[in-house]
Amino acid sequence: MPAVQFFIRWPDGKEDKCYSPSTVIREYFKPGDKMPLSEFVQRSEAGLTNASERVAARYGYFCSSASDQLQLIRQQAESFDDKDRLVVIMSMRELTG
Repeated sequence: MPAVQFFIRWPDGKEDKCYSPSTVIREYFKPGDKMPLSEFVQRSEAGLTNASERVAARYGYFCSSASDQLQLIRQQAESFDDKDRLVVIMSMRELTG
């Protein structure tokens, strides 16, 4: 199952590399997307949960890396007071093997 790295820019300009264990994350984010922080967190929750469920369906266990990534996103998002500030999806890269 190919994994995906997605690169984001937080509202303060800091850039981060995020990880999804499944390409299903592409249904939630596209390069160039700009969205309020609150929407980014919601989409991350939906996309990474879906990705972890796909891993479970295929391998019989949920992906702890997806859970860890979601926790990191939530923690970083909490550091911003204004949840309407924008997050940018800069790029996405599929990881194989």
